[in-house]
Amino acid sequence: MSTDTIEQPAESHAFQAEVARLLHLMVHSVYSNRDIFLRELISNAADACEKLRWLAVSDPALNADGAPLEIVIEADPDGRRLTVSDNGVGMTRQELVDNLGTIARSGTRAFLEQANAAKDGAAGQDGASKDGGSKDGSRLIGQFGVGFYSAFMVAARVVVTSRRAGSDEAWRWTSDGQGTFDVAPAELGDAPVRGTRIVLELTEDAKDYADEATVERVVKTYSAHVPVPIRFAKAGEAASRELTDGSALWAKSKSEVTKEEYAEFYGNVSGQWDEPALTIHYRAEGRTEYSVLLFVPSMKPFDLFDPARKGRVKLYVRRIFISDEVEILPAWARFVRGVIDSEDLPLNLSRELLQSNPLLETIRKGVTGRILSELGKLATSDTEAYLRIWEAFGPVIKEGLYEDPDRRDELFKIIRFKSTKSGDGWRSLADYVADLKENQTRIHYVLADSPERAAASPHLEGFRARDVEVLLLTDPVDAFWVRTALGYDGKPFQSVTQGAADLDAIPLAEGAPKPDAAAAGAAEVVAVVAFVKETLGDRVADVRASTRLAESPACLVAPDFGPDKEFEKLMSRSQGRSDFTKPILELNPQHPLVAAMARHLADADRTLVEDAGFLLFGQARILDGEAPDDPADFGRRLVQVMQKLMV
Repeated sequence: MSTDTIEQPAESHAFQAEVARLLHLMVHSVYSNRDIFLRELISNAADACEKLRWLAVSDPALNADGAPLEIVIEADPDGRRLTVSDNGVGMTRQELVDNLGTIARSGTRAFLEQANAAKDGAAGQDGASKDGGSKDGSRLIGQFGVGFYSAFMVAARVVVTSRRAGSDEAWRWTSDGQGTFDVAPAELGDAPVRGTRIVLELTEDAKDYADEATVERVVKTYSAHVPVPIRFAKAGEAASRELTDGSALWAKSKSEVTKEEYAEFYGNVSGQWDEPALTIHYRAEGRTEYSVLLFVPSMKPFDLFDPARKGRVKLYVRRIFISDEVEILPAWARFVRGVIDSEDLPLNLSRELLQSNPLLETIRKGVTGRILSELGKLATSDTEAYLRIWEAFGPVIKEGLYEDPDRRDELFKIIRFKSTKSGDGWRSLADYVADLKENQTRIHYVLADSPERAAASPHLEGFRARDVEVLLLTDPVDAFWVRTALGYDGKPFQSVTQGAADLDAIPLAEGAPKPDAAAAGAAEVVAVVAFVKETLGDRVADVRASTRLAESPACLVAPDFGPDKEFEKLMSRSQGRSDFTKPILELNPQHPLVAAMARHLADADRTLVEDAGFLLFGQARILDGEAPDDPADFGRRLVQVMQKLMV
């Protein structure tokens, strides 16, 4: 192919459907604080430079000219143009099509849905202005990091010219953001030696972005610590001046960094728009040396529950970017954002081999321990700030109780729970153990899908009568970790729905009604229990008198060594299992209904007692969030009993 003429015609492509929707949203809905577009373009350019730096370690020819990596921003106020160039790795034709024509990120649909919801919500408020809705949308841009496409907030047309490092071909991508884009070969004389040049033809209302002062303000505000130097030039002038020197913020001491610099760097490294809730900045020295600058967000990242559950911490080696996909932190800490820069890791290992490098394992252990330590300190020194973190990331942190047993004791110190005594607040396990009742030897909990359903469980009645605290566990992971955790401070965990309650040894709370100790063993109750057991047959594993019930007539519990009932339901939903362990039906010997059943049984009214047994079994299933095992039979018996009472 000639370096002077290009004969191959341009190819026109349609944007992926979600890209088209996103571009429409950018142009028509999101107008406030459009500065974010320049941060996104600079971030992409810096990533391209860092990628080249890493590739050149194994293939020096890619950077044969030895030119320092940099980003150049050129402004042309008269022509209403803004150009962002880098001499990084560049893109091939296919990469231009793939990277700028489609969105592979899983968070895109969520972004579109939330942005539209923000817009609709603002429009629905009395007196809400269009600009009010725009602010929400602009915040979402930062949250979801939609990157390159934010350029269409300020540009009527975007032209991208790119040349892959080591290639003798250059390509040009052009679009007005209206649904299609063109890709055509570019003359090498009009293309970067390597890297990418993005030209924005600014709209009339965005012409200020071609002003030198505006560019400098935006760069200093959002990209001052990007690890690649940024220079500014005016169109038609050969001279340029440095806006940022590409210094690594994490390499500085804490005393040299301001709160504003931390916040700005957090925005760059996380792609989010919130303020960091916790900043962890230190340098580890000794046998392994590395610098750490990590942030705990104050707002949930959009991909927090991505099935891949990957972290977003960038790994550098001697300030050379290696990867943001290396598993530096455990999955339960995937909400942490930031940078780790090692002095000792080798540069010439593949990323796959790097993952199993023993030096990286040392870093992983050290950094994870430091995160736990800093969270623990915050929980003690600033409870309010820590609880904001917990409310955002508690369910994720609790995954560590199941997946990271070696850290379980450390995690227990920072885990917080809702309980029957927490009210609107939170309780720690240390709080729980400090309030153990006389003769209480276990930490009791109830599993449910919501705090309200957990608090309403009839299984809590006997515990409430004795003022025994019960943890309300409502996150899906709770059903797993409590099965593997041995306990805390020598006290084992026990579900209130599992096995015998063994509450007789714990004194009743002051003012609680005292049950008739002999009621459970009374001949009449024993007869009712035996009759109901015979009536229900193999629907239940057993029927017995209850010590855990104080107000309700019946409940279902799991056997002593069987799985918790809520855990079984969770497994049935996730794995399609239906082989439940048969439950145990407990009857409250103090309840008037059980006493009435005893009288009718003594009067040989077995049919009514039989119906009552089936109805209590069905009611107990309903209270557990399940349907009666035979809804038609349940309904028929209910009508029969009501007819007898109404006649």
